[in-house]
Amino acid sequence: MANDFETTIDFIKSQFKTDEFIPLHVPHFGGNEKKYLLETIDSTFVSSVGAFVDRFEVMMQDITTAKKGIAVVNGTAGLQVALRLAGVMSDDEVLTQGLTFVATANAIAYNNAHPVFLDVDIDTMGLSPIAVSNFLDENAEMRNNVCYNKKTNRKIAACMPMHTFGFPVHLDELLSVCDKWNITVVEDAAESLGSYYKGKHTGTLGKLGAFSFNGNKVVTSGGGGAIITNDEEIGTKAKYLTTTAKKPHPYEFYHDELGYNYRMPNLNAALACAQLEQLNSLIENKRTLATEYASFFASKGINFRTELENTKANYWLMCIELENKAERDLFLKQSNENNVMSRPIWQLMHRLPMYNHCQRDEQKNALFLEERIVNIPSSARM
Repeated sequence: MANDFETTIDFIKSQFKTDEFIPLHVPHFGGNEKKYLLETIDSTFVSSVGAFVDRFEVMMQDITTAKKGIAVVNGTAGLQVALRLAGVMSDDEVLTQGLTFVATANAIAYNNAHPVFLDVDIDTMGLSPIAVSNFLDENAEMRNNVCYNKKTNRKIAACMPMHTFGFPVHLDELLSVCDKWNITVVEDAAESLGSYYKGKHTGTLGKLGAFSFNGNKVVTSGGGGAIITNDEEIGTKAKYLTTTAKKPHPYEFYHDELGYNYRMPNLNAALACAQLEQLNSLIENKRTLATEYASFFASKGINFRTELENTKANYWLMCIELENKAERDLFLKQSNENNVMSRPIWQLMHRLPMYNHCQRDEQKNALFLEERIVNIPSSARM
């Protein structure tokens, strides 16, 4: 297998046409980024009020077809506020996947709620509707049309799937299970801008969705995020809460509930707008790379992860599934020593000290993937 890995490393280098270090994902600034940033500086509106913040929110509505888009400082803040708007309160529980980036769990904890870590599906690497259904059948009961965990006596207030690396979860099945138990779905769509499930953009099928525009995403604002929803009342409340819950007034400062200073600065929004203008071309470029990878890895007998039927993935971070942990570790070592960045998928949340007490299921599929999935360079080659 070592020789195969050498060939793989050479192939990846050939795709990026360099012997220099190849990162996992770098931003591409090939549009109006500098122009819009200079406009923002010239306007003096560089903080959380400005034309580009408004433009960004409209662009997110247009791209996702959501009725409301709300700019926030990062994806984690978006998730935190989205959960609050979904009705998650202190000491409630939120069902989510154990195989995820830590921000998913942190957003739950920031609301003083408790994550419950459930298994993922092998094909999507995201929250499994079967795992959710099995957990609820065994642990939940309805009290006055509200779902409670019989073992902890806490309300199960929401379910938050995460679309891993931009691959949509099985949303129809998950929504059906949650509807049966009257549980609100909030989509962690941080990694899935430009991904679709049965023709609908991720983030629009749950009550709310949240996206990240971190420096390593498909498009970036340096730091930034967005909440989307088709509930206009919730969208208005989201904008209000993220603007310190300040009542509009020409000069008085009055805040009538606990809010957050979570608005995206106009400087970041300027960068985001220029990036969003290039979203389609960036994704098409990445999909071309994914096609090249798929053909190469098929010839090597290595499973390169591709989108499922009835979905369109943005291929944010592309990944391969190796035979076992030993093969994974060998590939990680050889690729990184040869200037090709690769990384393993995340450690399961229950392995982290702040979450090792949380309720969870067997995590069979998550454990399988944790030992085998490796991300490889995925940048657009513009």
